[in-house]
Amino acid sequence: MPKGKLRVAFIGAGGIAGAHMRQYAEMDDIEMVAMADIHPAGMEKWAEQYGIEQSFSDYKEMLRNVKPDAVSVCTPNGLHAETSIAALRAGAHVLVEKPLAMDAREGKRMLDAAKKAKRKLVIGFQQRFDPKAQFVKNAVDSGQFGQVLFGRVQALRRRGIPNWGVFGRKELQGGGPMIDIGVHVLEVTHYVMGSPKPVAASGNVYTYLGNKKSNVVCQWPNWDHKTYTVEDLAVGQIRFENGATIHIESSFAAHIEKNVWNFQLMGEKSGANWDPPQLFTDDNGYMINSEPGWLPRNQDFGSIFALKMRNFVDHVHYNKPTMAPAEHGLMVQKMLDGIYESATKGKEVAIR
Repeated sequence: MPKGKLRVAFIGAGGIAGAHMRQYAEMDDIEMVAMADIHPAGMEKWAEQYGIEQSFSDYKEMLRNVKPDAVSVCTPNGLHAETSIAALRAGAHVLVEKPLAMDAREGKRMLDAAKKAKRKLVIGFQQRFDPKAQFVKNAVDSGQFGQVLFGRVQALRRRGIPNWGVFGRKELQGGGPMIDIGVHVLEVTHYVMGSPKPVAASGNVYTYLGNKKSNVVCQWPNWDHKTYTVEDLAVGQIRFENGATIHIESSFAAHIEKNVWNFQLMGEKSGANWDPPQLFTDDNGYMINSEPGWLPRNQDFGSIFALKMRNFVDHVHYNKPTMAPAEHGLMVQKMLDGIYESATKGKEVAIR
């Protein structure tokens, strides 16, 4: 067991960094030592709240001067690769928020940098820590499904275009709802299915609301429609080497009854629903629906986020296995890339 506390620093000090800090603050084996962001005001509140003594406008200067053991990368997507690679080369383990990068090419550079530096790179996929997901995965892993044939992924908002950050700017984010929220349900579905290798993708994207001024009453009004260059709705299909298929739907703004955040699986012997967690199978000549009688009470965002952060610390500080290896992040990135590429080309594309 290592001596002392794990010294953690942050690159990016926005809202997602605050979510990391809240969890680290609950851990006795962590010391939050520094943060870097181009906006000083964002760092001042965290410095006061969590007692983080060192703040930098240049993350490279922070890495040189502080030499942290681990870094949480909490920047916009466009900076994930650059900052993660710099931290790895500086000798730090890295937890990078989802998605892994802007595209798979950047993601591969990140994995290569981690291997060369002999440091650990973990992707911030928290949905797989949800007890509901573990319930379904345990059923898949035990053979109850036979082969999983199909997954339907839905991350749909009726009207939920973010009115903060840079979520509407393709040049900084790589895309819209598919890469921002679709990635969450896609990653957990892929994980539960056993992380099969993707081989082809097809997709379509549509922009019809976000780039226009709107007076509709909604949760997050007055987004910046003038700089909005991402899709409102994306749909796609991914084929895997083992013959399985995933269909995905993701939206910031769609004319639907209500928001949907769910996945369904269909297998040779059984099927499943994520929320509420249910299994569907045949038994003694009858079609049976079953559900867990009890699950741990850590199904809200904060609780599963806490499990994600604890798993990262256990992985880098105590050499325990990670549930979210960067290799999984790279496979999911290739799927996202494939859907966007297919939408541009108007045909199915190969995933290499």
